[in-house]
Amino acid sequence: MASLGSRVFCKVEKLCHHLPVFLNTFLVFSITGEVSYLVVVEAPLDEEQKKAEWSSRWKVVHLLAQYFMLWNICWNALLFVRTSPSIKGVFLGAEGMGQGWRFCYTCEAHTPPRCSHCYDCRVCVLRRDHHCVFFDQCVGFHNYRYFLCCLLFMWAGLLYATLMNAEVFIVILKEGVTVHSVLLLLIPWIMLISGQVTARAFAFAFIADTCVVGFLLVSAFFFFHVVLLFRGQTTREWYSSRRPYSLGPVGNLRHTLGLRWYVCWLSPLIPSPLPGDGINFQVTGSLQPNQ
Repeated sequence: MASLGSRVFCKVEKLCHHLPVFLNTFLVFSITGEVSYLVVVEAPLDEEQKKAEWSSRWKVVHLLAQYFMLWNICWNALLFVRTSPSIKGVFLGAEGMGQGWRFCYTCEAHTPPRCSHCYDCRVCVLRRDHHCVFFDQCVGFHNYRYFLCCLLFMWAGLLYATLMNAEVFIVILKEGVTVHSVLLLLIPWIMLISGQVTARAFAFAFIADTCVVGFLLVSAFFFFHVVLLFRGQTTREWYSSRRPYSLGPVGNLRHTLGLRWYVCWLSPLIPSPLPGDGINFQVTGSLQPNQ
């Protein structure tokens, strides 16, 4: 029984690890589908505008824009997950150890500066930033570009979806700022359970709410990492107020996004080799935390 219980627990734990990935994927494709429906069928609501302003040409432009963002989100996410930032298969060159090197008793290896152990991934990660629960993968030296670009297009896509859903809010608020309209905007699932709205209205209200909340959360996370990028810091170094590896805005961009930092964000398929190896870093400041 203990063995069966352990196997069940392991399977449940694995499922819980992958649940955020499934949820994130479901929301991304749901929002894209809903916005596509708005572009093709609903928008704009006025019949005269449909003939005069919302032409087929503009529909094609909108669809191309949103599927370009969706393609970048999915491809960057795939490359982020498939690119390992860990020390596995990396020759660390322990004979050249210097200041900042530590010994990891879990991995039983000497690790370079900015490298730390992740207990979720069960391995040390080069230039570890944090463990991303939404992708069940660590953000490190080799996959930071894909992580940041995925955030960029998620932010742009959610901004676009929020603007496109503005008409949904307008339709809901046409009856005025009533208890019914406010509840439909804030907690549409309660209105669905009570039978006061149709499934179609619930779906639109739920997606619209998700776009707004998602946009606010992704905005905070994305701009926080943009600040870290220009400061040449990881999240762990931000907590300790250290900036010993900052090479200036352009230098930090090159060492994080690669030699083609100015164009690689347009597509994950654009090669942009990183100038470093994730082991040795140029020190430009004190390695001691600021007091």
